[in-house]
Amino acid sequence: MSGNPDDERLEELREQKMEDLRERQGGEGDAAEAQQQAQERAEAQQEAVLKQYLTDGARQRLNAVEMSKPQFGEKVKKQVAALAQSGRIQGQIDEDQMRDLLKELQPEQKSFDIRRR
Repeated sequence: MSGNPDDERLEELREQKMEDLRERQGGEGDAAEAQQQAQERAEAQQEAVLKQYLTDGARQRLNAVEMSKPQFGEKVKKQVAALAQSGRIQGQIDEDQMRDLLKELQPEQKSFDIRRR
């Protein structure tokens, strides 16, 4: 990562949490622990990428979507992270661009027009 103080603090907290988990488990389940560690590292990396490439407004919009539709919010996060890692994001994504991205990724919805005679 970039050596950002927030990233360093995040890494310290992650290490502390992993030590606590190790103490609780008493050395059992090394494979499960390794898998959980890898998952936490991936989530932390994804959050760091989102923090780097999204403005505050875009992050708030994404959080609101994730609160109402968790699976869709996770899909959008993965898409943004993939775009960032492939180098297809120039600068930061603002709220308007996030709105466009959400519309683009949103599954087709059927609309019904009801006419009364």
